[in-house]
Amino acid sequence: MTSETMSGESASPESMTSAITLTAVTKTYSAASPAALQGVNLDILPGTSTAIVGPSGSGKSTILRIIAGLEDANGGRVRLAGRDVTTLLPEDRGIAMVFQRPLLFPHLTVLDNVAFADRAAGLSRAQARKRARKHLELVHMAEFGGRSPHSLSGGQQQRVAVARALAAKPSVLLLDEPFSALDSGLKGDMHAMIAEIREAVNPTILFVTHDRDEASAMAERIVVLENGQLLQHDTVDHVFHRPASLAVARLLGGKNAFEGTIENGVHHSGLGAVAIDADVEPGPATLVFRHEAVTSTLRQPTSGTDAAALATRHADAAACQRSGPRALHGIVTATVQRGPRREVIVRVADAEVHTEAAPGRPLAVGDLVTVSLPCEALWAVPRQ
Repeated sequence: MTSETMSGESASPESMTSAITLTAVTKTYSAASPAALQGVNLDILPGTSTAIVGPSGSGKSTILRIIAGLEDANGGRVRLAGRDVTTLLPEDRGIAMVFQRPLLFPHLTVLDNVAFADRAAGLSRAQARKRARKHLELVHMAEFGGRSPHSLSGGQQQRVAVARALAAKPSVLLLDEPFSALDSGLKGDMHAMIAEIREAVNPTILFVTHDRDEASAMAERIVVLENGQLLQHDTVDHVFHRPASLAVARLLGGKNAFEGTIENGVHHSGLGAVAIDADVEPGPATLVFRHEAVTSTLRQPTSGTDAAALATRHADAAACQRSGPRALHGIVTATVQRGPRREVIVRVADAEVHTEAAPGRPLAVGDLVTVSLPCEALWAVPRQ
């Protein structure tokens, strides 16, 4: 057994879709330090890919290590497909884990690295190698079977590490930031590879990442952690666009947040009166929306209208279904180029709105613009 591949028994195809359930899991490393995990309850659906995101020290990797049996929880239970594995050894859990470093055996060829689990389980070398070749084909590394690990690039080594993990026929595949050291191009290739693996064998995948784009590319559900607490577990779309709290919105890179109050489905703040197409309780609330969902377009001033007059709010409080996107008038105060996209910061009355420039329409500081807020992008969270 290696620290990466932790499966001591063969598994049926059905076990590749086993679910993970954590019940009130806690972890404390010392009495003097805050709890690494605070009563985490989590259910991972069978056959899904779920990302765990959060700042450093939030408990992301700790969850993986407890599920794998590499660390013991101070409290709570861990179940795989309903089976309590809390006290089982790592090799008895039917789990495989891939780390940021590939951890391949340097003295074995690529093929024999992948064949290791089957050899340890008692298969002959010929049988183990035959099965290993199929897993190398799955990660597009079949032609590298005779090579030594040190002759491979970082991305190639990680492909082999994934193949070795899958060769153990795990019920669950855990990935602890395995692609964080790769450049963006190689990351994209690895994301495509994981998609192909899911299509071929449909494993239950739980992975840790600091990269929000990677989380949305590889997963259909996201777990958000902060200070050892689970803040939200939901679909990718809901976590980004329907955050459970302002903390979740911030952790997922949200830049627009406006404190105010909700009255009759309308949010009132320094931004103006904005209708919220959601069942939101009246009272203090923070309006949030993604800057990527909001565009700014050049607005030509009319005769006798100066910039100061245009830099005022113009938010219709009618329902979204009736009036479409909210239209706000403002003035550009800053622009930031982010790759092919340009972020535009607009002063609207007493508020500052982060938006994106419409494609093919460059904007400059001082331009008078119309900010379009799609109704489906608007959300409100309880004020914290």
